[in-house]
Amino acid sequence: MTLHEPPRTQTPPHDADDAPPGAQTILVVDDLPANLEAAARFLTHHGYRVAVAQDGEDAIERAELVHPDLILLDVMMPGLDGFETCRRLKASPASSHIPVIFMTALAETPDKLTGFSVGAVDYVTKPLDVAEVIARMRLHLTLHQLQRRVEARNASLREEIAAHELTQAALRRSNIELEQLAYVASHDLQEPLRMIASYLQLVEERYQDRLDDDGREFIGYAVDGAKRLQKLINDLLHYSRLVSKERPLQQTPCTEVLELALRNLHVAVEESQAVVTHDELPVVAADQTQLVQLFQNLIGNAIKFRSGPGPKVHVGVRHDGDAWHFTVSDDGIGIAPAHFERVFVLFQRLHSRSRYDGTGIGLTLCKKIVERHGGRIWVSSLPGEGTTFHFTLSPHVGSLAQP
Repeated sequence: MTLHEPPRTQTPPHDADDAPPGAQTILVVDDLPANLEAAARFLTHHGYRVAVAQDGEDAIERAELVHPDLILLDVMMPGLDGFETCRRLKASPASSHIPVIFMTALAETPDKLTGFSVGAVDYVTKPLDVAEVIARMRLHLTLHQLQRRVEARNASLREEIAAHELTQAALRRSNIELEQLAYVASHDLQEPLRMIASYLQLVEERYQDRLDDDGREFIGYAVDGAKRLQKLINDLLHYSRLVSKERPLQQTPCTEVLELALRNLHVAVEESQAVVTHDELPVVAADQTQLVQLFQNLIGNAIKFRSGPGPKVHVGVRHDGDAWHFTVSDDGIGIAPAHFERVFVLFQRLHSRSRYDGTGIGLTLCKKIVERHGGRIWVSSLPGEGTTFHFTLSPHVGSLAQP
């Protein structure tokens, strides 16, 4: 079926609105009433709602009024021709997104290029073939719908990202404030605790002969409690300093770091007769002080939770993609898989203080240190078969995004 241009003597038709609810709206622009009527008829037949305009000025007004899903636009019109009409439609925020298909008898390539340059998405050549017009319309309506969905999804994602960034910024501020508060509180508590412990010990020394067994036992409990509280406060200070006393990451030899950690653990190693071995260790991007703390805590834990005298601890490493994968393995008492996540939580303890001393902060410190270095830490173990702590570190400062 084709539509040919009839004589220009007919009255322009009104908008056709016999389409079902939810139908897409097509704005047809042509200076010939007969062409408008014929187009309205076959478009309505195919389930579209139709709006019509007989010149460029009217088309621009109608587009802003009815917000069509697509515009079929004649090129050769008196006054504003189709090219200028399209240019103005695309310049208006209200209609710039609406796909425009030109209807024209002009078949030369320069004319088509002009149409595309002013914003048209396609051409149909007069006399119109209804099947071709419908096929091209459906294609561009579908593409337009997909584009709008993508734009809406992108807008929603941008809003989600902005909200997430605001939340993250608020969390960072809150964490910094809490860490600063912990630092100040811990620092200010040090002196009163030292005074309490000192005077309790002084009472015990001076008045020992006046105290009965219960009195000495009570003072012992008080001194022990003050010492444990001092250790907890010291650990909290270490935890808060991870942010407040951060140093820039530098290329750091892990062999030197391990030597410093073992020097700090000298007494524990000697008393337990521990044997600590290691692979050839690489250079990594790190804050040396924090890395010493990491190795010291993990090796110290391996010694503390030994199954007998002479525990064996091995520090291993292998290259894993863009990172170094470290392991600290022991032959100690092990950890049940149900507790793998819990061991990294602040103040969480798996054993009573009567069996193993500690504050439940050491592994939380390790997790914070590793994450500050852009890595991750996890554990593998079975009760009675030893434990292996795994963590990753970047080899180069340039490959790590500073927090």
